[in-house]
Amino acid sequence: MHKRILLTGGGTGGHIYPLIAVAKKLKQLDPTVELKYFGPKNIFSFYLLGEGIAIKHITSSKIRRYFSFLNFLDGFRFIWSIFQAFFKVYFYMPNVCFSKGGPGSVPVVWACRFYNVPIIIHESDSVPGRANLITSKYSKIIELGFESAAEIFKNYGSRTSIVRVVGNPVREEISRFVDSVEAKRVFKLDPLRKTIFIFPGSQGSARINDFVFKNLDSLLVKYQIIHHVGNANYMEYMHRFEKLPQGYFAAAYFENNLPEAYGAADLVISRAGATTIFELAALGKPAVLIPLQESANDHQKENAYQYAKTGAAVVIEEENLLINLLESQLHQIIDSSEKLKFMSQAAKSFYKPEAADTIAKDILGFI
Repeated sequence: MHKRILLTGGGTGGHIYPLIAVAKKLKQLDPTVELKYFGPKNIFSFYLLGEGIAIKHITSSKIRRYFSFLNFLDGFRFIWSIFQAFFKVYFYMPNVCFSKGGPGSVPVVWACRFYNVPIIIHESDSVPGRANLITSKYSKIIELGFESAAEIFKNYGSRTSIVRVVGNPVREEISRFVDSVEAKRVFKLDPLRKTIFIFPGSQGSARINDFVFKNLDSLLVKYQIIHHVGNANYMEYMHRFEKLPQGYFAAAYFENNLPEAYGAADLVISRAGATTIFELAALGKPAVLIPLQESANDHQKENAYQYAKTGAAVVIEEENLLINLLESQLHQIIDSSEKLKFMSQAAKSFYKPEAADTIAKDILGFI
């Protein structure tokens, strides 16, 4: 009997990394399953190839919440993506479809619905994305990272869907323990000095980069800095330096040494994407969260404040990101071993380590 599982979703690492975590768990639970991914073509989707998952690209489209001529172009792209999805799903014909939402996922889910393929979706954020809201009507199970999204789906989705909070899947290689002293040595940093990891999401942030560059000398007086710059902004950013200062390590992207970057950090400054929040929780890392202002439905701000309620993080909104305020927060957290311990324990209490296992078992339950 064929055991075919179709994975879809994409746009950012926040969609793809949880898919990888679930895919690995599926392979552990049943090595005979065949996994394929249908979704947008981008740098993140190719990470699936490294996990032995075949990929078929579906044209991505985006409907903007403001007037733009690009909406007309994307309208045609969306129609084309529907034809692609119906054709490719027909020739694969999976036993079950698992969707993480995002651009390109809706046509795939629609095609699976047409062919009577059972659908499971997972929503990482506290405020559901548009794609997942649309496809929730056809889903057998709606699985959530945040409790606050449950009521929204119950009011919007299918009344026959099972809605439950399972947490957000985190890749095992990220959640593994890395010794702090050894991790700091990887980046040629002093193993005894307090260290901050600045990680504004998988794509980086030009605004946070500018803030870091402007205030780097002040931050380095007391702390060492590991800085994820982002591929798109790396060359422009690095050209500002004649020489990198002592105690500062910058990289375009932390692909193979992200666990070491987390391990070296006494505190993490980051955006408030759900994937990053759950990685912080898995590792018990205290955090300062700076939500992205332009996030869809303002979900990053909601994520940040939902998580901060646990005591694991503090929130500084972008318009309030001033060096005096940030240094005050850093002083209160990093210079207090009791505060660091409390925030670390709060983070770990928020984490749900069984998320990937629960989702994988639900998927296999339809085969």
